[in-house]
Amino acid sequence: MKQISPSCERNKDFILPVLKEVLPGSGTVLEVGSGTGQHAAFFAAGLLQLVWQPTDLAESFPSIRAWGEEAKLPNLRAPLKLDLLASAEHWPVASADAVVCINTVHIVAWKGVENLFAGAGRVLSAGGVMFVYGAYRYATRALEPSNENFDQWLKARDPASGVRDFEAVNALAQRQGLALAGDRAMPGNNRSIWWIKG
Repeated sequence: MKQISPSCERNKDFILPVLKEVLPGSGTVLEVGSGTGQHAAFFAAGLLQLVWQPTDLAESFPSIRAWGEEAKLPNLRAPLKLDLLASAEHWPVASADAVVCINTVHIVAWKGVENLFAGAGRVLSAGGVMFVYGAYRYATRALEPSNENFDQWLKARDPASGVRDFEAVNALAQRQGLALAGDRAMPGNNRSIWWIKG
């Protein structure tokens, strides 16, 4: 049942040091869009001081559980259902110290991105961190050719998906009381971006 995502294997070693830098020293991290569960197992092992709570649609649970059972980590929780397209009001946790969402913003429809930030704004405590990772388009510069091709591929498989405009995403964050705290270039023309709840 354990699924393997090549992109997770490529990016996990680059993302972990950023998470170590920007996530709080203790508390609960809500991972939105855990996918295969690879990141949950890897990051929970590297961040033992944090409780890692994976979430996704129910069809992803077998793989997430398989990775969790193999890792046998005391700080890695069983997956909970979170459908970004369904609601921002009924998330499976009432509060979190950080929300982490990797390679999901460009996959879900824009309504899901709106719900992601609305939900994060609701569950994050003051000083909480919202972290996203993936490809973004910026008004101040041309999109990289590799990300242009990626955007076309995404839209061919689902017209509602695509590389998102950073400025539009940042506006969603600001409306939820989230202040931009960092935007870092990552390998493969990806970005690590994080906000702090006021």
